[in-house]
Amino acid sequence: MRLLTVTNLATAFHTRDGVLRAVNGVSFHLERGETLGIVGESGSGKSVTCYSLMGLLPMPPARIESGVAMFENVDLLDCSARKLNSIRGRQIAMIFQDPMTSLNPYLSIGEQLMEPLFIHKKMNRRSAGRRAVAILRQVGISDPAQRLNMYPHQFSGGMRQRVMIAMALINKPDLLIADEPTTALDVTVQAQILDLIRNMQRELGMAVILISHDLGIVSGLCRRVLVMYAGQVMESAAIADLFYQPQHPYTRALQKSIPALQPKGGELYTIPGAPPDLHHPLPGCPFAPRCAHAVDYCSREPVQLRETAPAHSTACLRVQRKEITP
Repeated sequence: MRLLTVTNLATAFHTRDGVLRAVNGVSFHLERGETLGIVGESGSGKSVTCYSLMGLLPMPPARIESGVAMFENVDLLDCSARKLNSIRGRQIAMIFQDPMTSLNPYLSIGEQLMEPLFIHKKMNRRSAGRRAVAILRQVGISDPAQRLNMYPHQFSGGMRQRVMIAMALINKPDLLIADEPTTALDVTVQAQILDLIRNMQRELGMAVILISHDLGIVSGLCRRVLVMYAGQVMESAAIADLFYQPQHPYTRALQKSIPALQPKGGELYTIPGAPPDLHHPLPGCPFAPRCAHAVDYCSREPVQLRETAPAHSTACLRVQRKEITP
């Protein structure tokens, strides 16, 4: 059963330097209980896509220029602020990228954990405190009753991230959006955090959108993946198809950039060139200037995501025309 359907989402930032089109015609869907990965380089539009759905962008300079995002018969992009506030934190929750800046340094961990319960569940302090202790225990924090009175600076990076997960899950949401949840954590803590998200998803039956630039993390957690570049979806596929039969040159370039796949002692592969300036319109494929397979029309003709294999879509014009094979 479908939980979220996003159609033709476009988000732009109106700045002094012009209009920056951060998200340009993104469409995708999410089933109940499914895990969807969104990957791409920094600046590809991954986080802005999800911030747009959550109504968390500053307006101005941001502006939602088009799109529909249906979540349980509610259009997230065209509903009242009151309705959106009732959905955020209760039905849709988010783990932010940097837990140190996302947690309020002036409030105790307990106050921050209990706030969603006060707002959405109308719980009294005693009941909220019991629920906060229980969720801290679930996410693997020892002595949870004592930890409630502590402040963010008294926690390590991994523990702060666990607190962020606890805050997101305390109301048992239908959808969890995890924005780079393992950034700046060491490998051991990364694995623990991913296991925690996986276990909590299984226990609560919620859907997850995982935003990451790390294909390795996505491969271990997600069922389907969207590959984004310059605000557009370049490829959409099941995780196995994406890794073993990538159809877009950008996806293949991302895979070649994984350090663990490089020959020992050899020079690390980097994608040539730089991402385009999104202040200027892109008439053709945004990846064309960096693509080894690009021909003249790639820079002129607009690209559109099309299915080229069962449940596998790509925006590469040459693959769609069968001029090159994946």
